[in-house]
Formats: sequence, structure tokens, C-alpha cells
Amino acid sequence: MTRQLHQRRRRAPGLDGLGRGVVGSAEGFAKGVTGGGNASPVYPSTTAELVSYLGDNQARVIVLTKTFDFTGSEGTASGLGCAPWGTGSACQLAINQNGWCDNYQQSAPKVSVSYDKAGTLGITVKSNKSLIGQGTVGVIKGKGLRLVSGVKNIIIQNIHITNINPKYVWGGDAITLDGTDMIWIDHVKTSLIGRQHIVLGESASNRVTISNSEIDGSTSWSATCDGHHYWGIYVTGSADLVTLKGNYIHHTSGRSPKAAGNALVHAVNNYFYANSGHAFEVDAGGMVLAEGNVFQNVVNPVDSTVGGQLFTVSNGGGTCSSALGRSCQANAFGSSGAFSRADTGFLKNFGGKNVASADTAANANGYVRDRAGVGKI
Repeated sequence: MTRQLHQRRRRAPGLDGLGRGVVGSAEGFAKGVTGGGNASPVYPSTTAELVSYLGDNQARVIVLTKTFDFTGSEGTASGLGCAPWGTGSACQLAINQNGWCDNYQQSAPKVSVSYDKAGTLGITVKSNKSLIGQGTVGVIKGKGLRLVSGVKNIIIQNIHITNINPKYVWGGDAITLDGTDMIWIDHVKTSLIGRQHIVLGESASNRVTISNSEIDGSTSWSATCDGHHYWGIYVTGSADLVTLKGNYIHHTSGRSPKAAGNALVHAVNNYFYANSGHAFEVDAGGMVLAEGNVFQNVVNPVDSTVGGQLFTVSNGGGTCSSALGRSCQANAFGSSGAFSRADTGFLKNFGGKNVASADTAANANGYVRDRAGVGKI
């Protein structure tokens, strides 16, 4: 393991041996985020208490010591949805959210749907919070987190969000950001999600770092009907600065991530594995620098149509020097498709910003999977 990794795993000053606080510090765009700071830790015991702590206006360090299960807490809903990708047992169905089936999937077969209402809207998280899982036991089941309307300075670390209506598109998202600033998502695992694992909406999400996290797309129901979740990471805000570093993104089939709107994305040292469709999707307005990543068993590292800008560092890493102050690292591939594009006009946008360091793809290949997700700090 490199000296750099040893440094990043040191416990932040002031934490005790039980880890009752944030470990480490954010790299990249959200560098300097403090979350709940030195607030005395609180330990919710009920779902109501967790919701209260996350939604109040106090700076808080909230430690999860068990599973908080929201399934069934708001009842179930039934209605007529649709089957845009077929009615096979491995295919996701869709809830008719805001008339989606009626307006965009008119030709899709209509089907009955029944889903858990708690999953459709995440828990409100206010500013100046640290939400931390203890060991491997901090789990939120059946409901995600929602950071919107100007909240800022939030850390989410070492928790697992899972089982949000995975059978249904529009069943809910794991983590929603829309109108935020200074957000750090670290050592988080998301699994069995209905819609997006992580979604940044149309409002400016500003400075966000997503690091050392596991996006687990393994599922029994998917839009591609093949056990690979399609809706991974969605970054399409009006002013998004997103660092993706050291994440393990696997068993997906698309949008892992999607960048559009006015999003500047630095994807560095991530491990993409077992993607049956495409990993990156770069639409109009999206700007992506991808360096030092590993693509293993990824059919298409990028979607066939690139409407935005993408620099993949297949060679000539020195192109980055003027903007990043260093050369960029080449990506690596194993049983994967091609990933070669050299749009350079947007690289100047990194100037003056906090930019994450980069290891070689060869080194990332050896450690990312082992240290991403819960219980690995």
C-alpha cells in the first residue's frame, strides 16, 4: 500500500479509539468540509429519532449503531404502472411517477404495481451534519437521504443504504443532492435501489466529493433485465463540481456516472467492474476528466454518443499539467471496450480548485475494491 494511502487512513485529530467521529478528510472539490465538527456524538435508537437529528438545525455528529428499517413505516401504495423493458421476471417495472408512464412510455404494457411509500422520498438532511456508521452495522433500509434547498457542509461516512423498492423505477433514490455545497460521501455502500444510487438534480450541487464508496448494482430486477442496475450516478446540475475517487462501481449497465447540465466531474482511481452496457454517459454540458481508473469486464467504458466533453488520458498525460499542476494518469483495461477521447478545452476549469491526487491505475487495481464501502476505514 502506498505511503499516500497510509496517510489518508489516519484518524482525524480529536477522535477517540472507538471511532466516534469522522475519519480522515475529504480530497478534491469538497476539501475542507467539516460536517458536524466537534459536536458531541448522538446515537439514535429509533427511526423517528434519526429523522429528527438529521432534520434539525443543530450541528450534529450522528452515529448509527444498528439497522434503521423504514420499510412499512409509511404504508404501501398500489396502482397502474408500466413495463417499458418487458414483463420478464428480471425486468424492472415502473411506477407512474408524475405521469411518466402516460407521457413517455405510452406503448409500454400497463401493469399493476405495489410499493413501499417510505422509499419514494428520502430523509431530509440539514446543514452541518456528520452521519457516521459504527463498524459495519450502520444501515438505513427502505429509505434514502435527501440533501436539498441550500444545505451545506455535510459528511456521510461508513453507512449502507439498501432495499429501496428495487423492483420499481421511481421507487426511490439512495442519496439525493439538489442545491447544496460542500458534501462528502465516503465509504458508503448503496445496494438494491429502485432508481438512482446517487443523484445530483438540476439545481447547483456545487462542491461534492464521493470517495471510497461501493455502488453495488447487483439486483434481481433491472432496466436491462440482466441483473445489472442501470441507474447509477446521475450528475446533471447547473453548477456541479464532483470528485469521484477510489470508488468501486460494479454490476451496473449504464449511467455510472452520467454527466450533463453544467457538471465538471473528476473521476480518478475508480474501479469499474462487470458493466453490461456503458459506464460513463456524457451529455451536453457535461465535462469529465477520467484518469487512473480501472475498467474490468466493462462492455463500453463510455456511451457511444458523447454530447459533452471528455478527456480520458489514454496517452499524453502531460496535457493536464497547466490546469492540475501535474500530469494525469492513464486508465487501464481488462476485457473491456475502448475509452479514448481527448477534449481538452474544459481542463482550464480545474484551475484554482481543490483537485484530488492521482495514483497509477496499476496501483488502484490492487487496492480500490479492498478499501471501498462500509467497515473499511
